[in-house]
Amino acid sequence: MKHPEHHLFEMTPEDLAGWCESRGMKKFRAKQILEWVYQQGEADPLEWTNLSARDRECANAELTILSGRTISHQLATDGTQKLLIQWDEEPKPGTAGGTLNVLQDDPSMQTECVMIPSLGEDTHRKTACISSQVGCPVGCRFCASGLSGLDGNLSTGRIVEQAWRLGQLENVGRISNIVFMGMGEPLSNFKPVVNAVRRLSAQTPEGMGIGARKITISTVGLPRAIERLATELDLPITLALSLHAPNDDIRRELIPWAEYTSIDELLSACNRWFQKTGREITLEYTLLGGMNDQAHHAKELSGVARSLRANINLIRYNEVDGLPYKRPKDSDVTRFQTILRDAGLNCHIRASRGRDIAAACGQLRHEHRADQA
Repeated sequence: MKHPEHHLFEMTPEDLAGWCESRGMKKFRAKQILEWVYQQGEADPLEWTNLSARDRECANAELTILSGRTISHQLATDGTQKLLIQWDEEPKPGTAGGTLNVLQDDPSMQTECVMIPSLGEDTHRKTACISSQVGCPVGCRFCASGLSGLDGNLSTGRIVEQAWRLGQLENVGRISNIVFMGMGEPLSNFKPVVNAVRRLSAQTPEGMGIGARKITISTVGLPRAIERLATELDLPITLALSLHAPNDDIRRELIPWAEYTSIDELLSACNRWFQKTGREITLEYTLLGGMNDQAHHAKELSGVARSLRANINLIRYNEVDGLPYKRPKDSDVTRFQTILRDAGLNCHIRASRGRDIAAACGQLRHEHRADQA
């Protein structure tokens, strides 16, 4: 997958200042450009009116602001919005920061991102769920993201671009939270994800100004990468472990990569994360009807979770066409939570959002691919 040479969301302020100087512009133009994009939401260099006509033309010719195009935009009844983005294989600078040379929709170059507004009193909470890869290498049996495997990694710029695009949707405004819970395994695209977190958390005009504590990286569990993340990323982000099973046998049935890592090894890595960062882990547990959602599963999970400083998020499964897994019964979900809470664990049931627009990971791309077949 080829990336833009001068994708603005890929560039640090220092990179952009250097680019400005090399084109005969004053260094302070970099700050003005970043303000136009991050604060004003203006992606067309020709509209950056406090730059000279020459500087605007140069930026338009050489900088890429948007390196993809939205091929599907869906709005759910609960306010959730989902985008399917077609990435340009060979981005070319031009009008509005880059013209596209992909003439046909290509599922191997598509990713999804979702904007989830709060339904509670905190009306300012707008969460961007973004992707780190095109497809997914993990291949969780119940997830649409990995049905066709991994097609490629996303660059830092394209990761940040998703969050920016979601913030430009009508009636959205400022994105307040970021979750790396879209397509892909973030820790298998380590450097671009870490650099994207830095860009997203950088204060405006140098970035999107999202507090690091409001950024979550979700991983299926790569112990060495978890430890590396704790060492290299000196920001207080949240780490979420996609556990989805109370024991290794069920986990290996659901998650192919679990063949290489036991739950005990994951818990050890997560404990070292806590010791290094002081940040509690979030355990993500997708409830699959009849598969991992019964009372004995909850009791077994309580024993696992007590070994960590962790919060538990229970997620009702969103069905995927062609896969055999079922959504759990509400009574089973409530019983599961009660057992965990009775064991003294902090456990929440995540509200299902965007079910009428296929908002679960990879569903929109999967359905779009099926429609084209």
